[in-house]
Amino acid sequence: MTRQQRVFEVVRTSLAILIALTIALVIVLVVSDDPGDALGKFLLGPLDSFRHFGNVIELMIPLTFTGIAISVMFTAGQFNLGAEGGFFIGAIAAAFVAINFSLPPVIHPIVAILFGSLVGSLFCGIPAILKVKWGSSELVSSLMFNYIAFFFGLFLINYYMRDANAGAMVSYLFKPTAILPKLVPRTRISVGILVAIALVVVAWLFMQRTRWGYRIKLTGANAKFSRYSGIDTNSVVIYSQVIGGMIAGMGGSIELLGMYTRFSWQNLPGYGWDGVIVAILARNNPLFVPIAAFFLAYLRIGADIMSRYSDVPNEFVALIQGTIIILIAASSFLAKYRHKLVFKEATRKPVTGGEA
Repeated sequence: MTRQQRVFEVVRTSLAILIALTIALVIVLVVSDDPGDALGKFLLGPLDSFRHFGNVIELMIPLTFTGIAISVMFTAGQFNLGAEGGFFIGAIAAAFVAINFSLPPVIHPIVAILFGSLVGSLFCGIPAILKVKWGSSELVSSLMFNYIAFFFGLFLINYYMRDANAGAMVSYLFKPTAILPKLVPRTRISVGILVAIALVVVAWLFMQRTRWGYRIKLTGANAKFSRYSGIDTNSVVIYSQVIGGMIAGMGGSIELLGMYTRFSWQNLPGYGWDGVIVAILARNNPLFVPIAAFFLAYLRIGADIMSRYSDVPNEFVALIQGTIIILIAASSFLAKYRHKLVFKEATRKPVTGGEA
């Protein structure tokens, strides 16, 4: 991607966000009895206290993991939406280790996270194998497998890890050695944020500086050309989705061990679906994923604060998300401006050296 194209995508995404926010603000002005207070809570609520800003960072962590997971798979041209199931089943696997294993404090969470990552990679690898072997759509199979992960995970919790004395369908308490330590006092921000930061750097280096990442990008851009160039596109299809599942499973494990003391999810947490939004906003670039994750987390926390202190429900944030996705995904949005940039670059005169 040339510099002009990168600038275009930044402008396009920024304008889509601005339009979506403008539409949302207009709706608040129309439906709220006190729109000034509602807008203040929405825009500034996440910044009005240390705890609220901590909530933004807490939500940003799992979104970073699923955003990178989706970005890797989408870059390869694989529309695997199994990050939701990989996140959930990875958390189930981490809970199993946290409950049943007795290990030293540092080793215990590492083993749980690695096991969750392994299970997540296997889970997202199944749609890839089905596509390579039998040509099945990874989009359809991954969506179906999300619910297999959900119901199978609840089965494991209910029949093998459930605490019957808790009065609800929750697991036994995790061993204290498995819980990730908190990094910031008076918040639930764990050391998982350091893992997320390291993952962003590693993912970018992998995609930009390794031959495996280059094969992923080339396959996603043109699978036929990649095949004719000697790249085993079937292996790229499989390992890109396995890597994505591993990252999603890692995110689920870290979210569970960093935020909870037992497994208590009764529904799919939704971070995998949100990861799609984050990946779209970041244009599948791992370096931009934290920015997109922070933006979405800020919207979510702001909408939650607004719904609690005003008459505007927090569901209206879905309007913002939907508008952003529609505008970014619409190929005709700012298409004329993009064509002008391409024409200008193509007709630019070559630079020649001066006379000696």
